[in-house]
Amino acid sequence: MAKDLFHSNVKTALEKDGWIISADPLRLYISDTAYLEIDLAAENMLLAEKGHQKIAIEIKSFLKKSFLSAFHEAIGQYLDYESALQDVEPDRTVYLAVPEDTFKNELFQGRFIQKRLREEQVNLIVFDIDTNEIKLWKNY
Repeated sequence: MAKDLFHSNVKTALEKDGWIISADPLRLYISDTAYLEIDLAAENMLLAEKGHQKIAIEIKSFLKKSFLSAFHEAIGQYLDYESALQDVEPDRTVYLAVPEDTFKNELFQGRFIQKRLREEQVNLIVFDIDTNEIKLWKNY
């Protein structure tokens, strides 16, 4: 599986934010011979008030010719990974990581995509591709 263009940016941003990368990629077996691969898995044990937190991160660049096609692919993968995690690692939360430019894009901020993100209760990480920093954690 090819890594997303911004894979290393997100990995570095998570580490800067205190996360420990526990898998790169995280492989989820959905049968004896088939599996899904989520870009990253991370854990944060520094959150004393929240306890041990485990996340899986699907990274998307949104650099395809069609922004909506990229969104369809991203949301589809996110939902599949969320479903698979419920079966094999129900204590791990899936996040979709997108560049800050994508998050600020008028289509991404538009009524349709925002509605879909709310309907599916997507967890989002917004990152800066230049500074390799997380700009926003958003739960819809």
